Amino acid sequence: MSNVIIVGTQWGDEGKGKIVDLITERFDVVARYQGGHNAGHTVCISDRQFILHLIPSGILHADKCCVIGNGVVIDPAALDEELQMLSEAGIFTEGRLFISNRAHLILPYHTAVEEAEERLRGAKAIGTTSRGIGPCYEDKMARRGLRVGDLQHPDRFRQKLSDRVEQKNRLLEQVYQAPRLDVQAIFERTMQRAPQLLSFATDTAEYLSGAINDGKSVLFEGAQGTQLDVDHGTYPFVTSSNATAGGACTGTGVGPSRINGVIGIAKAYTTRVGAGPFPTELRGEIEVRIREKGTEYGASTGRPRRCGWFDAVVVRYAGLINDLSTLVITKLDVLDGLDEIRICVAYKYRGEVLRFFPTDMEILSQVDPVYESHPGWQTDTSQIHDYDELPQAARSYLNRLSELVGADISIISLGPNRDETIILEESSRLKALLKE
Repeated sequence: MSNVIIVGTQWGDEGKGKIVDLITERFDVVARYQGGHNAGHTVCISDRQFILHLIPSGILHADKCCVIGNGVVIDPAALDEELQMLSEAGIFTEGRLFISNRAHLILPYHTAVEEAEERLRGAKAIGTTSRGIGPCYEDKMARRGLRVGDLQHPDRFRQKLSDRVEQKNRLLEQVYQAPRLDVQAIFERTMQRAPQLLSFATDTAEYLSGAINDGKSVLFEGAQGTQLDVDHGTYPFVTSSNATAGGACTGTGVGPSRINGVIGIAKAYTTRVGAGPFPTELRGEIEVRIREKGTEYGASTGRPRRCGWFDAVVVRYAGLINDLSTLVITKLDVLDGLDEIRICVAYKYRGEVLRFFPTDMEILSQVDPVYESHPGWQTDTSQIHDYDELPQAARSYLNRLSELVGADISIISLGPNRDETIILEESSRLKALLKE
């Protein structure tokens, strides 16, 4: 059985949730390996829509188990809300959801610090969701974080919490001129949610290792995308964790030799949320058209996404970083009806053509995209289920994307629902990854 990583190849929001949901039936366990509740995976089943922020999309399959790995940061309140939503929808998690006792906790002081810091930055704000994810990862790396397992010992947790809150209060008062936080209120609120959280807690590295040893297959689900990876993305306009394929190993405790392949997800165009350079960003009527047709608003925040043409430099770079086995193209239907569709094949900087993604954000913010122009198609593709029935212009577009990125396309998504999908069953790479 295969163990496969799903990874975003752009700035996140590529439609990973749908693809995870679509192929979960071929796996036994779905494991989330990084990020927090700033990421939202939207899954549509018939006329029902589910937006999941922490729990893997695979939870919607009643016979599958799901893991929130040690690389994820967890806001107990956000998790409680998500569990409640699933329960009200008749989706039960007992015995199917496992949470790493090593996962770090997002607490109210993380949110308070992030909000204050973004305010202080003013026009130079990064554009975070201000949900405490970054400060929680900061505490993790500074070795002062609090983890799920700490909740088992309330007295010790209370002392550690008191030390952390006192340190954050000094920061809030003296640097950000923000109000102090009440440690007792935070303690009581957190301990109210502790029993439920601890009922799911276990050593998930051991759980996953045992599952793989027993011949079970694991699908690893990341949040965000390659360009938001803290090491390999458009730093500093990134998230605070490793959203790339390598993060699956550190974020779950599963060794790299046990991974069989990586499926990359890319939109048929490009979007990003927040500040930072975006070479193919569109302006005016065409951007509004793509945003509205693609419903390009954040699943977690509702913020409008910036929209642009497909950037082959970005996705080719993602292929390098993640060693993609195959590529999924989502939201092809959003481009229906356009007379012209462009693909960025390179950048131009001060007269020099750049075919590789620059590490210097000052350079990236000044490049001009080098475009190829392709004819659009005037056909509604959302109800097409056979690749050969796609308009010739759409097939030519997809073939060019594959050629530029250097990866075979094996799945094409033409809408939010499971059945609005074309799976190229003849793809040998996909067959190898999804083998029974």
